[in-house]
Amino acid sequence: MSTDEIRLARAYLSRVAEPPAVALAGFIAEVGPVRAAELVRSGEVPVAVDSETSARRAVDQAERDLEVAAKVGGRLLVPEDDEWPRWPFNALTIAAANGLRCGLEPLALWVRGEFSLASLTERAVAVVGSRASSGYGQHVAGEFGYGLAEAGVTVVSGAAYGIDGAAHRGALTAGGLTIAVLACGVDVAYPAGHRALLERIPSQGLLVSEYPPTHTPARHRFLTRNRLIAALAEGTVVVEAGQRSGAKNTAASTAALGRVLMAVPGPITSSSSSGCHELLRSGSALPVTSVAEIIESTGRLGVDLVEANRKLDTGPPQGDAMRVFEALGLMSGHSPDMISVESGVELPRVRALLPQLELAGLAERVETGWKRSQNESWRGDT
Repeated sequence: MSTDEIRLARAYLSRVAEPPAVALAGFIAEVGPVRAAELVRSGEVPVAVDSETSARRAVDQAERDLEVAAKVGGRLLVPEDDEWPRWPFNALTIAAANGLRCGLEPLALWVRGEFSLASLTERAVAVVGSRASSGYGQHVAGEFGYGLAEAGVTVVSGAAYGIDGAAHRGALTAGGLTIAVLACGVDVAYPAGHRALLERIPSQGLLVSEYPPTHTPARHRFLTRNRLIAALAEGTVVVEAGQRSGAKNTAASTAALGRVLMAVPGPITSSSSSGCHELLRSGSALPVTSVAEIIESTGRLGVDLVEANRKLDTGPPQGDAMRVFEALGLMSGHSPDMISVESGVELPRVRALLPQLELAGLAERVETGWKRSQNESWRGDT
C-alpha cells in the first residue's frame, strides 16, 4: 500500500474511534490499516471492533481533516513513518500486552510544527502539575523548563494553565524545544488564554494530539492523553499536585510505564504540594530540587541503551535489551521471572541479557533482584 493510502486510512480511523481503541488497534495489527478502514466502513468487523466504531463509522472526512491540519501547519504522523517515536512508544506496547490501562500505542498522531517527533523525544523530560498552582510552583516549573531546555532536553507538558504553561514558557524563553500534548485538535486553542503560547510552540517544537482537527477537549480525553505525556519522556517531574490533581494520573502512568518519576517537595502547609508529598512518602517518586538532579535521575537512556547493545557479547536484537532494561526496578530489585513477564522477553534470554546490561553499567544486582544502575559513569549529562 502507498503511504498516502495508509495516511488516509489512519486519518479516517482516528476520527471513527475514541482513543484508546484496544479492539480496533488489534484489528489493524491483524489486517493492516487500509483493509481495516474498508471493513470498518462496511461494518464487517468483529463485535468488539464494531462497539468502538459503529457510532462514527459513517463519518468519513479524512481528506478534509488532512486539509484542515495542513492549513495550520499540521500533518498526520503514522506508525509507518520514519518520524514515528518507536522507542518511546515501546513502553506503551509492553504495558498493553500486560493489560495495563495506561498502555496502547496511538493509531496515529496529529502534529503541528516542522520538527521530527522522533528526534525531539531522543532526550525529553515531562514537567507537569496542578492548574491551580502557586507562585512557588510556577517559579519552579519555569526554572526547570528553562534549565532543561538550556541543557538540550526537550520539555514535554500538556499546555494547561499553571505548571504546564510555566514549563513551556521556560523552555521557549531559553530558546529550547518543547512538546505540548493536547486533549483536543491541534487547530483548537485550548485553553483560550494560552492561544498565543499554542501559536508559538510549533516554531520551537510540536503540538501533538491523538484527536483529529476540530475535536474539542473533554475530561476523559485529558486522562487519555496523559499516558502520551508519560511515554514521550524519559521521566516525569511533578512540580505541584493536589490530592485530586490530574498530574497524579500522569504520575501513575509514568510509574506503570517504567519511566523515572520525580516530585518536587513543597511547603508542608501547602495543599498544592500534598500530592507530591504523597508520592515521595510512598516511595513512588524520587525527590528533585534542581535541573541537575533531574538530569542525573533520568540519564540519557536512549543513548545509553544503544551503547549497551554495542557492548553486548551475545548480540541479541536491540529491542530485547531495551525491553529488559525498561522492566528493571527503579528503586528496588525485580526477579528475572518478573522481568520476563513485564518485558515479554523469554526467561532464558532475560537471564543472558542481565549480566550483559550489568557489564554495560546499566543494571545492578541487589538483594531483591535486578534494578537499574545508580552508577554515576552512565547517568548525568555526559
